Amino acid sequence: MRLEPEDTKAIITRLKRANGHLTSVIRMLEDGSECEDALTQLAAVNKAIARGGYALVATGLQQCLAEGGPESVDSKKLEKLFLALA
Repeated sequence: MRLEPEDTKAIITRLKRANGHLTSVIRMLEDGSECEDALTQLAAVNKAIARGGYALVATGLQQCLAEGGPESVDSKKLEKLFLALA
């Protein structure tokens, strides 16, 4: 399924922010920052990416339900998508 750009705008924004944050973490490591500080920031990047993934699955599910009703949702495929994020 393809999602419309307006449906993914917030997700893209979140992932771009995470990308910028990851760049900062890499810079911290290159500059010799404290390990604890870098790990704290890396955990924040990880969480932002995971939330982006869950938002993407939720958006796709909402679209499926809106277009085809509950019968249109492939529960096995949905489970596989959620597990891929775990």
